[in-house]
Amino acid sequence: MKRRLMWPGAALFAIGLTFHPSINAQSQQEASMSQIRITMEGTQGAAFSAHWKVTHEGKTTEHVEKNGRVPAEFSYEGEALDGTVTLLSDGDRLEVDIQKGTNRSRSSTQGKGGTLTVLIR
Repeated sequence: MKRRLMWPGAALFAIGLTFHPSINAQSQQEASMSQIRITMEGTQGAAFSAHWKVTHEGKTTEHVEKNGRVPAEFSYEGEALDGTVTLLSDGDRLEVDIQKGTNRSRSSTQGKGGTLTVLIR
């Protein structure tokens, strides 16, 4: 028979590890408020170009997708997003969904050369 030894404070210590969900929830909420998620949908295989400027902690970085295809998804950390998306293929439809925290922006365009400009703060 195996015996399990437990020091007197072990049960309280174990409870303490799971007793503070607000600390973890706050960290997750802060992370989700700076997470920018972009989803590209529409006509399967539709070609697009995208130019994103993401500002995070005072620094702006640029991300360029010259010949993306639907469906596509991008995720960035930042406080702001400034972007331009252009549909490159004829007769197709492009839908852009951007979510940051609890805010959501949806835009769409149809036809070659259709351009969407987005600004998220």
